[in-house]
Amino acid sequence: MGVLNVTPDSFSDGGRHGDTEDAVRHALLMLEQGAEIIDIGGESTRPGAREVPANVELERVIPVLAALRPRTDATLSVDTRKSSVAAAALEAGADWINDVSAGTHDPALLETVAAARCTFVAMHARGEPAHMQDRPHYEDPVREVVEELSARVEACLKAGIEPSRLVLDPGIGFGKRLEDNLALIRGLPRLKTMGYPILVGVSRKSFIGTLTSVAEPADRLGGTAAAVAACVLGGADVLRVHDVAAMAQVVRVATAIVQVP
Repeated sequence: MGVLNVTPDSFSDGGRHGDTEDAVRHALLMLEQGAEIIDIGGESTRPGAREVPANVELERVIPVLAALRPRTDATLSVDTRKSSVAAAALEAGADWINDVSAGTHDPALLETVAAARCTFVAMHARGEPAHMQDRPHYEDPVREVVEELSARVEACLKAGIEPSRLVLDPGIGFGKRLEDNLALIRGLPRLKTMGYPILVGVSRKSFIGTLTSVAEPADRLGGTAAAVAACVLGGADVLRVHDVAAMAQVVRVATAIVQVP
């Protein structure tokens, strides 16, 4: 899954793809480099980010989606917490909705997704992005994330989302400490026992910067590669990344290592 942020303030690539044609070119490039899914986001959910009004998010996302959809048959995902944005995105041709709040920010989003019968990525997070990193605390992060994601799965099923259309994300960096992120990557086999595909987003994140002492997110290619390889070895099904060409190589090699002849 290639990341396409059309925001001015995302943690790594904010402001780089604000122009519609530039965003479309970058999406097509990522597809050439090996991405199978493009995830379009119009609201930054980095730590400390403030909520963006739905009309602003729509102005950022829909023109890009409408311009990109006729040019590719690849899976197009929209990263949003709002039912109004999800509805407009699905009408404009989105295939997936990726919600970092798993439907807790706007419960109506679950019904929107269910009615559209699209794939839904439910991510684990504690708290709103503006404050989620203030004082996160877990006794057993893997157990707690599994329990809390299980509750969101129940909410999704109750809203009418089909089990075959659910994808789960442990939410690396969303209300998590360094040790929590590492525990969740090690604990991916436990998350796999929930019975749903697992999506993981580790690309360029701050825990990699902490471990490597690399301050600039775009310079964390090596650390990201290591984390992506670990996720593949742990059973992750979808990897959400910025540097598609390099990470496609990582995924191919790591996958070959775990595959039994």
